[in-house]
Amino acid sequence: MRLDRYLAKSRIVDIQSKDLKGALKELLDVSLSRLSEKMDSKKLMKAILERESSMTTYLGNGVALPHVRIKMKRPYLFAVGRCPDGIQYDGMSEYKKVRIFILLLASEYEDDYLEVLASVARRFQEKTVVEHIIASPDLNVFRERVYQGLGGLLARPERSQARFNTLLLKEASTIALAAKCTTILLFADTFAGSIELPRSLKKLNTIVVSQTSSRSDRSRDKKKETVATIELGSISQQRLSQLRSAVIIGLTRGLIKPEEKLCCVGGIPESNLLDTIVVVDVAQEFQSVLTREEDLLPKSVKVEVMERLLTIATELAVQGREGKPVGCLFVVGDTGKVSTMVKPLVLNPFYGYSEVDRNVLNPFMDETIKEFSSIDGAFIIRGDGVIESAGTLVHAPAYYYRDMPSGLGARHSAASAISMATDCIAIVISASTGQVTLFRNGAMIPLIQKSSDNSL
Repeated sequence: MRLDRYLAKSRIVDIQSKDLKGALKELLDVSLSRLSEKMDSKKLMKAILERESSMTTYLGNGVALPHVRIKMKRPYLFAVGRCPDGIQYDGMSEYKKVRIFILLLASEYEDDYLEVLASVARRFQEKTVVEHIIASPDLNVFRERVYQGLGGLLARPERSQARFNTLLLKEASTIALAAKCTTILLFADTFAGSIELPRSLKKLNTIVVSQTSSRSDRSRDKKKETVATIELGSISQQRLSQLRSAVIIGLTRGLIKPEEKLCCVGGIPESNLLDTIVVVDVAQEFQSVLTREEDLLPKSVKVEVMERLLTIATELAVQGREGKPVGCLFVVGDTGKVSTMVKPLVLNPFYGYSEVDRNVLNPFMDETIKEFSSIDGAFIIRGDGVIESAGTLVHAPAYYYRDMPSGLGARHSAASAISMATDCIAIVISASTGQVTLFRNGAMIPLIQKSSDNSL
């Protein structure tokens, strides 16, 4: 999603104020100064501060994203300011870490508001990219880097591909054609710079897999606008886990067909050296859940919601919470029927919040979900991403429960049962092993394992 079209370089400024209200006023002033529409800046300020007081918009890496929805003709408007010394705000220490403020004004008529918030968060989640922007020597350079960063065009200095990579890519093409593969899966995180595909690979469908949008946006075919990309948004360095997650996302998006064979090419992240070629028969690998093409993802569940939850689940599996492992269960989709088979274990912490503020697509929900993951019970989530409850006991009818493989406990059993009893999909994070497992129609797909795994 190209967001730079909603940002003019005149709205990228150096902030002089030392407090949050003053900083927001400076950004609002440059945002509204050239608009033909008349807007009440005091009313906007009040709305933004009310949101800040109830839920911080600090994204991490020195970036904050204050935002508000208003009545206006244009869909979105950005203003960006840098503050080298941070900001004071009601004793909230995280604002002292802020170096870049990104103010977003969004029309209340736009349906993809949460997707835009998530896109901005992804653009600035890569620490090296943010540091590159912050280190701008003057305002003109800062403006150029912010503009490119918001458009997903900011790249690190590129290094040329080794001759060995070219040779291996050519061999991958030979193997793919001999194995009757129809698609190449290329792991872009192997490279610190862009990827130039050889002609032999361009005969096949190419999907670039990356953890960040900025890198996947740079994987371009000169004769095409861009190749297909899958953003995992995962901090996991385990390539087998990345491969499984990429195939799941590709299947749900329709980029990969159940009957396909894939040729997967990758290497150690940022090594600039490819070292592995793997052929995957999708039908055999995922036969337990692919009895029909439409079986993998319930019709009520949006692909974006599934991708977001896989990212959160992966981060919980790898990081835990405050250094301690946590177990968690997400039940997604068919909430009408699911609600008849659950009951609260604690008071619902999401009760009373607006649907926007409790939607998993909202990037500011990540820390809230991780915080409540330590509560016993499941998260019940609608297909559009709205969290209905947390701390919920799942009790599907007894005849749906069955014996689990050794090492899997009550969460896995409940996930399997509820996925058979309803048209939902369940994701389980194991507290003991850190494994992330997906359940659909009672079938189990292990996705992420915490143990070291650097091979495809």
